[in-house]
Amino acid sequence: MTDIQHHDDVQQLVYSFYDRVQADTMLGPIFNEVAQVNWPTHLPAMVEFWSGLLLGTTDYKGRPFPKHAMLPIDKAHFSRWLNLFFENVDAQFAGPTADMAKARALSIATMFQHRLGLESGVIPVLGEL
Repeated sequence: MTDIQHHDDVQQLVYSFYDRVQADTMLGPIFNEVAQVNWPTHLPAMVEFWSGLLLGTTDYKGRPFPKHAMLPIDKAHFSRWLNLFFENVDAQFAGPTADMAKARALSIATMFQHRLGLESGVIPVLGEL
């Protein structure tokens, strides 16, 4: 396995991850029914977001938190999101940037959870649910 190195790698990571999210019994309804995500718009934006975090690009201009603030989500949703993210990264990539992607995902989930006023503490990841 190779590391995440190029924009195409980030695109592969993001698209495959959100395929998992859409199919997931816990997260799919939140994204598809509650948030009614426009996937053709959302996916390219997420590629730019993750490209910025992992490759240092500067194309992403959004504010991700406000879109999550009104959703009916709790700590279990964040745990599931992280598990899917980690599994997706580990299934396709290995190396420092892949590790950084997982660390950034954990940081984002922790920060969002805190800002939503959810129980603080470590979010269970990979088999701890």
